[in-house]
Amino acid sequence: MNAWQASVYALKTEKIDFLFGLPGGDAFYDALADAPEIRPILVREESSGPFMAMAYARLTGKPGVCYGSAGPGVANLLPGIMEAQSACLPVVAIGGASSSENAGMGAFQEADQISLIKPLTKWCERITAPDRVPWVMRRAFFLATNGKPGPVYVEVPKDIGLRQAETREYIPAKYPLRFSGDPQATEEAAVLLVQARRPLLVAGGGAMNARAFGEVKELAEILNLPVMTTPCGRGIIAEDHPLALGLVGLYFNELGQKIYGESDLLVTVGSRNEDFQSGQQKFFPPGAKYIQIDIDPLEIGRNWIPDVAIVGDAKLVLRDLVIQVGDRSKGKKFGETRAAALLRAKEKYEARVKAECLDESVPLKTKRIIRELNEVFGKDTILVNENGSQDLWSYSFPYYKVLDVNSCVPPGEQTCMGMGVAAAIGAKLAMPGKKVVCTTGDGAFQMFMKELPTAVQYGAPVTYVVLNNFSLGWVRFSQKRRKGRFIATEFAVQPDFVKVAEACQCFGERVEKPGGIWPALQRALQANQEGKPAVLEFIVDGWDFPPGFKSFYERLG
Repeated sequence: MNAWQASVYALKTEKIDFLFGLPGGDAFYDALADAPEIRPILVREESSGPFMAMAYARLTGKPGVCYGSAGPGVANLLPGIMEAQSACLPVVAIGGASSSENAGMGAFQEADQISLIKPLTKWCERITAPDRVPWVMRRAFFLATNGKPGPVYVEVPKDIGLRQAETREYIPAKYPLRFSGDPQATEEAAVLLVQARRPLLVAGGGAMNARAFGEVKELAEILNLPVMTTPCGRGIIAEDHPLALGLVGLYFNELGQKIYGESDLLVTVGSRNEDFQSGQQKFFPPGAKYIQIDIDPLEIGRNWIPDVAIVGDAKLVLRDLVIQVGDRSKGKKFGETRAAALLRAKEKYEARVKAECLDESVPLKTKRIIRELNEVFGKDTILVNENGSQDLWSYSFPYYKVLDVNSCVPPGEQTCMGMGVAAAIGAKLAMPGKKVVCTTGDGAFQMFMKELPTAVQYGAPVTYVVLNNFSLGWVRFSQKRRKGRFIATEFAVQPDFVKVAEACQCFGERVEKPGGIWPALQRALQANQEGKPAVLEFIVDGWDFPPGFKSFYERLG
């Protein structure tokens, strides 16, 4: 077999289901003819490939694979690889490259792709000889999935891809290789947990990557320990659980912000405490002790200095903590009085939010749309987020509750606009038995609505909730805070999103009145159940922001 065939054989042996990409002039896709179990997904533009691969990786725990052809094709992978690095998701990007035979002599589409992509990856490697394919591919999958997950890049020059490779057995990479924490540090953490009066656990993307769903829930229930998450940690616990309090930082709800601020012990699991999660590292609870759990020793103390640091796989560390705390409980019930008070406060707050979301004003209030979306689609729904001023309402608990574990696909800290629009397709392909909804602003949707035909072509019926404020809302908010001048942030001309949807063989509907929200959502759900993607355009009040968003900027000044 040639080098491209050997690469496809490696993907086949790694049990890869999908290849997200757009073929170029090399012979990579020719080799897929020998691997019918790998389904190539033809994206409309290469940037979509890594976003779809991210969603697949997030939901399945397996590496997502994408491809870009030489030159512009590989360059178009960069935003998605940057996002995968930020979100710590295992994405294997494969790139074609110009011929090595006339390198430096004006080879077609020649570029120093390794230098472009290396700062954004855990590892990147150019295949210089066909016999190196098995080692390089195995190494790529191993590094993408073990330790702190992340993107890797493998490059195959056009001429090398066609050279014959020595046929040898391909041994797939083993993942995840887990390791637990230092027993002494785990014991110290357990002591702090049982002594604390107002502990709080914040789960980040590392907890999700470790699939520590049961362990987070068990530790929380033993200690009556409130649980909050970062966006990438969302889905570690169902948000209708009595101890779930929503998201932190920019995404705080009023009750969660109060409980967070009053905590005397903060436990973070797999979070870097980045700007939006930590308020530029300024939101640490005053006087609280701090336990930091992370798989990467380089993340320890990056922002806040822990009293106890545990380096290890979140699933194993939390399992050990459950045992340690259980050994110390001796039948004692922890935090029952606090948990009861918290539940009463939650019920009161949620009743207020429910009443608030009956708002009948026009333009529509996004909070009402988001809440009714949650009610109509219900359980067994995967929420895919964008990150704009209006779709931030979908991050805001309890306006929207993620009702099942492993049912949320957020962007990483880069928050590339359009990531969610493309990723929703990858999410549906990864979990075809689940409903998938993507909340997006009009700006982000315009960037990637080109993938609507992809959703139709590959049987990925998702619903896009397009929150149209005819502007770049977050940028306008920032401009207003500075000098009140709006420059290049308003869409004076927009496409007709309903006509775009219909032209792409999707269901489309525009909603301007509150009474139309619920029936439109039901029609979109019905379209999805019939195998058709749906686009719902809602005309919204662009100056109504989530409570955490406003509080975040008020606190930072």
